[in-house]
Amino acid sequence: MEENAQKPQIVVDSFEELTGEISSTATKGVEEIGKRIESLRKEKGLSLNELSKLTGFDVELLSNIEEDKVQPQLGTLIKLSKALDSALGRLVSGVGNKLYSITRKDERKVVSRSTSHEGKKQVYAYKSLAPEVKGRHMEAMIVQLEENPDQETSVHEGEEFIYVLDGVVSLKIGEDAFALEPGDSVYYLSTTPHLIAAKSGKATILAVLYEG
Repeated sequence: MEENAQKPQIVVDSFEELTGEISSTATKGVEEIGKRIESLRKEKGLSLNELSKLTGFDVELLSNIEEDKVQPQLGTLIKLSKALDSALGRLVSGVGNKLYSITRKDERKVVSRSTSHEGKKQVYAYKSLAPEVKGRHMEAMIVQLEENPDQETSVHEGEEFIYVLDGVVSLKIGEDAFALEPGDSVYYLSTTPHLIAAKSGKATILAVLYEG
């Protein structure tokens, strides 16, 4: 598989104020995702075995997610939201109650950190940019990527737009591989197997997900 690493035509001087460091100690909201999933599952009257059949995820993984032993990646959350007939936003950052949302740079909420399925390695952390909008079908986030040696790909419904803010991003879509630098962007259908991670160290992206 040949890697395409063309230099971006857009020169980005600094995104330090925009990105910043997503603190590993900022856990407010992180633990709530497992509880939200468990609550929605029980509202639907589903057992873990039934949810497993709907999503294809192992019962053990689902149990670990609900118990916050594993922080689910976005692709996993999207599949769970579909199975539970719930908007992705409700799982990621709760139910909004506003017609619009303005998020100041010092008000971004760290809503989750995601780990590998074994829960051993953090893969990325993200800040929601518009958690207050009611009935939204898109999720806009600042995402801090880390390396993903496990090479876990994701496939789910919807569409994604990624804009690289800082660092170098390793992107795989189907059989193609790319290195994206600051100023580069990509738009793809999430139904194509994809993997996005920091090529080395960390990288920061703006991600917009449409559930479809």
